[in-house]
Amino acid sequence: MSPLPDQRFWSGKRVFLTGHTGFKGTWARIWLSRLGAEVTGYALSPATTPSLHALADTSGLAAETIADIRSGTALADALRVCDPDIILHMAAQPLVRRSYLEPVDTFDVNVMGTIRLLEAARPLQALKAILVVTTDKVYSNDESGRHFVETDRLGGHDPYSGSKAAAEIATATYRDSFFRPKGVHVGTARGGNVLGGGDFSEDRLVPDIVRAAIAGQILDIRSPLATRPWQHVLDCLNGYFLFCEALYSGTASVEALNFGPSPDEAQIPVGRVASSVQAAMGLGQTWQDTSAVDKPREMHALGLDPAEAYRCLSWRAKLSQTEAIDWAARWYDQWRRGEDALSLVAGQIDAFTKGS
Repeated sequence: MSPLPDQRFWSGKRVFLTGHTGFKGTWARIWLSRLGAEVTGYALSPATTPSLHALADTSGLAAETIADIRSGTALADALRVCDPDIILHMAAQPLVRRSYLEPVDTFDVNVMGTIRLLEAARPLQALKAILVVTTDKVYSNDESGRHFVETDRLGGHDPYSGSKAAAEIATATYRDSFFRPKGVHVGTARGGNVLGGGDFSEDRLVPDIVRAAIAGQILDIRSPLATRPWQHVLDCLNGYFLFCEALYSGTASVEALNFGPSPDEAQIPVGRVASSVQAAMGLGQTWQDTSAVDKPREMHALGLDPAEAYRCLSWRAKLSQTEAIDWAARWYDQWRRGEDALSLVAGQIDAFTKGS
């Protein structure tokens, strides 16, 4: 059984959370606030309507700044006011297909945004830990089906993957040049494909299912046989929070960790995930394969080996991939039937932390 975040540790900690208006950032903000942390958010306005940030409001934030991660002046001002103990950097351009349309902006946000944040953090006195969230796609993927480990070569066929691999290198440079000499511990987290309620992003599988259901349309599926390391947002965040605790205390023995389902668990292809979500939501199991349409290349096979996270943090996914799919589907089904988004998030956090 994986450990959970230590409320005694987080209570009163000043946390600077970038990307707090995004899907995963909103879940992080709510959970951290429930742990007693003083969370300051920094992000652009939500990119979608609806958004979990708007549906769940902003209660629990010590403060927030709506600004671009590349704005050095706004970042420096927000960091100075917050004076954080911990920085959790989640702001990004996170979409593979958009990265093909906007490659320069993707590299600018994901690489220079990270560098701007690290540069603005250098003068901070109370700071003890920085966790930069990247992605499972930072590895140079030969599509062999092998589960990647942290020491594998970084790379990326598409601009999103390449920009996140570059952000890893930039983070390592700042860690070695500026933060390690000051005793500030810096790590990177490489999370698998995250499922969970409240994600309304474009070109993501479960949000596409929800949009198609609301519109009464047949769902378009790209690469239904492709596999990904599916995990629930709470499992992923649990890993991030435990890693932050270890970085802060100086007990982290590594500087990068994978978070994803066990390689012993059979990977579920995209088409089966779609059918499972549709079934759990009581929808007709209908989708059409649009793989033949001329579209940018996306990797067919991707897997992570999270053994190092278990060795260092005793972390492992609490929910199986099937359970993660079911939890996400139930969230959306209950939300579209009129239940309150914040209550649904809080209820799943409670169920997760109580082992249900």
